[in-house]
Amino acid sequence: MLISVLVTFLVVILVLYLINLLPLDGRAKQIARVVVIILGVISLLKYIAVI
Repeated sequence: MLISVLVTFLVVILVLYLINLLPLDGRAKQIARVVVIILGVISLLKYIAVI
């Protein structure tokens, strides 16, 4: 379980970094960041067995 949580956390960080590199306007980057963070939190809650 700990490895799954760590991998999920690293994937979320990597995707946020890659979103930062995209040539998008600020609003689109903000929406993409929020979506990635929400998906990351949901997947972490699944690993912890809350959902």
